[in-house]
Amino acid sequence: MRNTCLLLIAMLRDGFRSAEKYGSPFFPSAPLPFPKKSSYMYGKRFIPVCFLLITLFAFNTEQAGKQDLTLWYTSPAATWTEALPLGNGRLGGMVFGGVGKERIQFNEETLWTGEPRDYNREGAATYLPKLRKLLEEGKQDEAEALAQTHFMGRKSNEEDYAQKKEAWIQKVKATQMGSGSPARFNYDDSKWEEMAVPASQGWESVGLEGLDGAVWYRTSFLLPKQWDGKDLVLELGRTRDDDFTFVNGKLIGATQGKDISRHYVIPKAQLRKGKNFIAVQVLNYYDKGGLTGVKGNEQPISVYPEDKATGGPDRISLEKPWKVMVLDSGPPSFPQYQAAYQPFGDLWLNFSGHGAPSDYKRELDISQAVARTSYTVHGVTFTREYWASAPNQVIAVHLTASKPGQLSFESSLTSPHKKSANRKVDNTTLALSLQVVNGALRGESFLRADAKGGKVTVSNDKISISKADEVTLYLTAGTNYVKYDDVSGDPAAVCQEALQSVRHQQYEQVKAAHVRDYQQYFNTLSIDLGKSSNQLLPTDQRIANFATSSDPSLAALYLQYGRYLMLASSRPGTRPPNIQGIWNDMMAPPWGSKYTTNINVEMIYWPAEVLNLSPLHEPLFDMIDELAERGRKTAKVHYDAPGWVTHHNTDIWRGTAPINASNHGIWVTGGAWLSHHLWEHYLFTQDEEFLRERAYPVMKESARFFTDFLVEDPKTGWLISTPSNSPENGGLVAGPTMDHQIIRSLFKKCIEASEILQTDQGFRAELKAMWPKIAPNQTGKHGQLQEWLEDVDDPANKHRHVSHLWGMHPGEDITWDKSPELMQAARQSLLFRGDEGTGWSLAWKINFWARFKEGDHAYKMIRMLIHPAASGGGSYPNLFDAHPPFQIDGNFGGAAGIAEMLVQSHEETIDLLPALPAALPEGEIKGVCARGGFVLNMKWGDGKLQGLEVVSKAGNRCSLRYGNRKVNFETQEGKVYRLDRNLKLL
Repeated sequence: MRNTCLLLIAMLRDGFRSAEKYGSPFFPSAPLPFPKKSSYMYGKRFIPVCFLLITLFAFNTEQAGKQDLTLWYTSPAATWTEALPLGNGRLGGMVFGGVGKERIQFNEETLWTGEPRDYNREGAATYLPKLRKLLEEGKQDEAEALAQTHFMGRKSNEEDYAQKKEAWIQKVKATQMGSGSPARFNYDDSKWEEMAVPASQGWESVGLEGLDGAVWYRTSFLLPKQWDGKDLVLELGRTRDDDFTFVNGKLIGATQGKDISRHYVIPKAQLRKGKNFIAVQVLNYYDKGGLTGVKGNEQPISVYPEDKATGGPDRISLEKPWKVMVLDSGPPSFPQYQAAYQPFGDLWLNFSGHGAPSDYKRELDISQAVARTSYTVHGVTFTREYWASAPNQVIAVHLTASKPGQLSFESSLTSPHKKSANRKVDNTTLALSLQVVNGALRGESFLRADAKGGKVTVSNDKISISKADEVTLYLTAGTNYVKYDDVSGDPAAVCQEALQSVRHQQYEQVKAAHVRDYQQYFNTLSIDLGKSSNQLLPTDQRIANFATSSDPSLAALYLQYGRYLMLASSRPGTRPPNIQGIWNDMMAPPWGSKYTTNINVEMIYWPAEVLNLSPLHEPLFDMIDELAERGRKTAKVHYDAPGWVTHHNTDIWRGTAPINASNHGIWVTGGAWLSHHLWEHYLFTQDEEFLRERAYPVMKESARFFTDFLVEDPKTGWLISTPSNSPENGGLVAGPTMDHQIIRSLFKKCIEASEILQTDQGFRAELKAMWPKIAPNQTGKHGQLQEWLEDVDDPANKHRHVSHLWGMHPGEDITWDKSPELMQAARQSLLFRGDEGTGWSLAWKINFWARFKEGDHAYKMIRMLIHPAASGGGSYPNLFDAHPPFQIDGNFGGAAGIAEMLVQSHEETIDLLPALPAALPEGEIKGVCARGGFVLNMKWGDGKLQGLEVVSKAGNRCSLRYGNRKVNFETQEGKVYRLDRNLKLL
């Protein structure tokens, strides 16, 4: 009995691993050492006591197991990155779990700014020879200047923007003059709103979401007697974008540009005794606006004497609420290279009298893709369930109470879009309509309330529920987007179809269909990396503790959370996740919340094949097909080349031309890297029909572009890629290493695919002739893998991009078996770059260290990735990846990295536990996939392989390696093969 008690105590204190130490009938490998016969143990008291202990043990086992697939918290989300994400591939929702006021911020994947248009700059190709010549001569600055003017893609509205902008500026400046001007000393601003100054994230973050335009600010200060007769200095900080600043009705300064700190002198003649008024007209043309504050060592927003030796206060702070008035919110549409993903709206639930709750909990159960919030008020327990259904295309919110008639609340729909409005649809349904400003897309969202008991009332702006027993809210949304060149859709029809699909079903039926649909994908893989007492803590506390304590199950949860996020944001028939998945609450999101194809989009799909979610790769393939269509014109217009090309960014309209600045926007291998995913899908699935009908034609056309684009380097005779860059590092160059790795890999894949398909013998011969001539990987003077043709790497460079290591991950250009010396050079490069990085950069480094077969270093990077987000990369409380700000790629890259530590199959042999860290000595994974068409179920203990099952999906020959042991055997399609710890077939 003593040992049984010790077992229970150990389990409660340290989790299952410590319990296993004491022995247990639940762990066959560690039998419980019961004492010899005892009258007490076999007496009457033993059975009820044992039953109680076993009941407690079983209950805690269930709870601990549940924790592995549950994120949970003890308070509502205070910020967006604490809210819990839901998604069905098309609709996304962020659940805050509020008590008196609940917010579900939601998105629809096709709501973007912009419209169908031509992104290419006609005549660009005529400048290509000169660009190449300038780079050959080492004139990088001249090449970048020429490219910026003549080679970058076309912006929207660029032809007549300057004229429209000037006319608008003159219109709003007119309010600076006359008796009614807000600049005047005696202007009455008593009816204006107030705004906190400064607003570092722009006025969008303090009440003017989605606003561009002209805004007046006003404040005042009392002139100290000691400052009388002195010139003063007004520090206004940085302003987005232009300002005209007045003191007591007189203009004292005006500045154009958002990155310039305003520093104005107020002449003593313009000052008054007592109160003085400052008025600032801010003109913001796009993105964030307002008085955004200071950076670094700049002076805070304040006034002070120019001659500081005057006595009195040193300065008067102006960092306080200012009066604010929006003058004109309609500036001309600012020219943009590409569009931005938009939030759709918010669903609000307002509950009267729900303050001071007890027993609060909110959670996200990723085994069912269901979020829950529960709490108790006045003896009544209220519970909400939330989920996003793919079969029925709705987000559901189900509300219940422990007593009948207790559900009384109001629900409403709002949107940050200026052009939005509500209307009543019918007696149970409210609608929200919106139009994107300066764009082609409009949207509709419908909210329907189904209640049991009580009363439902719908007005033009809300749904009121009174004294109901149970309520289900169904939210859906749609836009008029059909395809990148078609905006003829009917958003209201999308909503009506979704709500009609649930009209005659009970809540439990709709939920059951959702769970079945979700679990057909999610249940294909399970993972157990061990237990600890930390898994009984709320998720935010686990994240805080992860770097300094043992919590292996959080690493397993992180992997499964990555799979959950992919299921929530990428389903067959939808668009692929952008850099924030399908979740975004900002009108001007970071990086436009676009698709960045120089790492981020690809990283998002790293887990798709290996983590047994192959069908979810489909949206990326759809996008690749569309980019290939658009990229053919870009190849012709910008390079006068056949085939197709895309650069480092794209959007919903599938722009493929180079964008932004020429020092990083001219990167030609985006399409080639995306083509890598087509080949990977074939390697994992062995689907020859997919290879023939879909993958190879796109890969071939991408390779066709490079057969024309590559040129001979006059210094070395190698074929090189020029102009291009090593993503976001080093500017416009000739011959970046990453390009050559990707192109060489693409050529090899096309050669192999054409041989499998027995086609294109002539093209295959052309690629075989060119492939060996592509500039090879080189080791530099510091022992590093060179990032460029020239040996100019800086060992002190800590740039987050480590693009020249593409050839060893995700590529297979550099491996331990084929080129150990280059692996050592790549390792040296990564050591120079260091471990620190943004979230996605940390995730890539996990995969790098796994390929180096250094598990402890890889696990160190996992600890860095799963730590509270601060100034650098990490994880937010909801486990979202932090760049910062939020980017979703790190979640997917981190999940793939954990798998890469356990199984690698990029060479001919499948490596088992190639980078197992000491921190994960026990574990089991079922359903992990390997190239060649294999699915593995694997278990290990004490840091060593215990056993393995191999499922052969294609009947290929299987080659396995564990440490120094290796085995090869023939397989039959559909059969399961079992091996012991020594790789002996059983």
